[in-house]
Amino acid sequence: MPTGLTKDAGWEIGVSRTLPRSPSTVWEFISSPRGLSLWLGPGARLTPERGSSYATDTGVTGEVRGYRPGDRIRVTHGDTTVQVTVSAATATATATVGSGGDDDRAVLRFHQERMASAAERERQREYWQRVLDQVAEALDDLD
Repeated sequence: MPTGLTKDAGWEIGVSRTLPRSPSTVWEFISSPRGLSLWLGPGARLTPERGSSYATDTGVTGEVRGYRPGDRIRVTHGDTTVQVTVSAATATATATVGSGGDDDRAVLRFHQERMASAAERERQREYWQRVLDQVAEALDDLD
């Protein structure tokens, strides 16, 4: 089976980045109207209740499938399903003395499934990488 193709969820992609911010800071941003517009689309507003619907200014519609504050948001996005998660970064062997603890770093992950093709998967990989760049830049602007 090709990379990214699953038996049950079709084509999928996941991207992540460790950010030099606390998980709570990243969560507050990613679930805010500004953060939602970066990853879900301009004008997106979510009600944090399973089954609630949303729409973006560009006409994309979906439904909240799961919402655990401080942890994850799972929504349908057109014909696909997107999940964003925020977690504390784990210690690594490359951590330096005095660099702060794991509570100073968060891992932001985007996962999308039920895509139609390998080409769509690759387009979405590039999209999510751009989103991560934009989120990192926006978080830097908070200083």
